[in-house]
Amino acid sequence: MLNDFSGADRVYIACGYTDLRKGIDGLAALVQQQFELDPFTNTLFLFCGRRRDRIKGLYWEKDGFVLLYKRLEEGVYQWPRSETEARQITPQQYRWLMEGLKVEQPQAHRPVTGLSAI
Repeated sequence: MLNDFSGADRVYIACGYTDLRKGIDGLAALVQQQFELDPFTNTLFLFCGRRRDRIKGLYWEKDGFVLLYKRLEEGVYQWPRSETEARQITPQQYRWLMEGLKVEQPQAHRPVTGLSAI
């Protein structure tokens, strides 16, 4: 379900380590207090623990929260560890993350902006 999740307008990842013993209320409080974001929007928030083989997702579904949990049988997620903030990622970065790749791919083509034909 997480690999092809497309219901959210935005996806945020909580960089760094998250205590995955937290449930819905704890993760929603983390989103509000630490990241100063609104968990009651059409946004998927992703969290990863120290072992990096499991993630939790928090998603508001207009009448309640959905808590998603995924444990990999082999391998680990390439989770950004250097920050303690929530980072918005693109749909492409989300696919990379779910495929076991880093969200920042050095060989990926970057969008070009600010060009002019004249």
